[in-house]
Amino acid sequence: MPEAKRDYYEVLGVNKNASESEIKSAYRKLAKKYHPDVNPGNAEAEKKFKEASEAYAVLSDSEKKAKYDQYGHAAFDGSMGGPSMDFSGMDFSDIFGDIFGDLFGGFGFGGGGRGRSNGPMKGQNIRTSVTITFEEAAFGCEKELELMLKDECSNCHGSGAKPGTSKTTCTKCNGKGKVMMTQQTLFGVMQNVSTCPDCNGTGEIIKEKCPQCGGTGYTSSKKRIQVSIPGGIDNGQSVRIRDKGEPGINGGPRGDLLVEVRVKPHPIFQRRDYDIFSNAPISFAQATLGGDVLIDTLDGKVVYSVKAGTQTDTRIRLKGKGVQSLRNKGVRGDHYVTLIVQTPTSLSAEAKDLLRQFDAKTGDTLKPGGTQVKQEKKKRGFMGKIKDAVDDL
Repeated sequence: MPEAKRDYYEVLGVNKNASESEIKSAYRKLAKKYHPDVNPGNAEAEKKFKEASEAYAVLSDSEKKAKYDQYGHAAFDGSMGGPSMDFSGMDFSDIFGDIFGDLFGGFGFGGGGRGRSNGPMKGQNIRTSVTITFEEAAFGCEKELELMLKDECSNCHGSGAKPGTSKTTCTKCNGKGKVMMTQQTLFGVMQNVSTCPDCNGTGEIIKEKCPQCGGTGYTSSKKRIQVSIPGGIDNGQSVRIRDKGEPGINGGPRGDLLVEVRVKPHPIFQRRDYDIFSNAPISFAQATLGGDVLIDTLDGKVVYSVKAGTQTDTRIRLKGKGVQSLRNKGVRGDHYVTLIVQTPTSLSAEAKDLLRQFDAKTGDTLKPGGTQVKQEKKKRGFMGKIKDAVDDL
């Protein structure tokens, strides 16, 4: 028993009140998704494509749609007394041309092609990279690159033909640069488009090539290009230099040069957006008593006054000491510094004894049996206790 056909509206995913444009749009999406050229060898995709095409063939025709709305599939299978519908004769050239024009070089299916454009075209962009330091990325810099760049051949002026001769129209594609393969299918004539093998898509044949450029129309030479790297640029971002790419076609403008920036890691600093993060060691005495310490920044060493009683992993903020903004040279991010208290690892016997005395004056101690006892402390706060302990040493 043959498989029952699905409702055409269900196939396209539209309701019975859908407009012509909605029906066409729904079919376009399905055709793009399931077309055999997009899914070679996929039987399920081919089945869905045929199903959608059949539904569109009916619902896009007002007369057939009216019959289908009244009688359903029976309107076209001969059971209503009329002839059965032959879908192989349907013309899908309009919808296929609209759907697949961009995918297949501007040619439609079941009809003629629009051909290639012989007007001026912008040249291809060129991509390269440059490596800079962390500081250069923060503040900007100038770099010089040496690249092999193409220029129009001075002998043939870009035509590729030997001076005194000219190009001729390719007879295989008639100057279109594309050739079409015709195939008969269930839904009519389909056409696959490919680049013309004789002219390589140019639409023209050079019988006598220019001896200077070998028929390419261009010559290459090393050139030095100055690149201005803006302050604030980050790793992986690119700088665009206008008109330094490949030469244009048929008098079109040159493409652009895109320079990807690679930033070397810094041994101390880490970056997040325009802010900088780093660690700075301070001594136990500086953390306890406070005092000035030197901190490395992008602007060199700066003096910072550490507060007495500073704990390890305290984070401080140096406002305006970060990376320059790409959008506003007068604005910079901040520099966040984590203060790390250094614990001494090598002490003399005298230093150890002094430290024990210090500990006895400021902290808890243990009885010989391991019981913790509190030392009597003056009610002057932590810094008062520290001062007393230091004065007594």
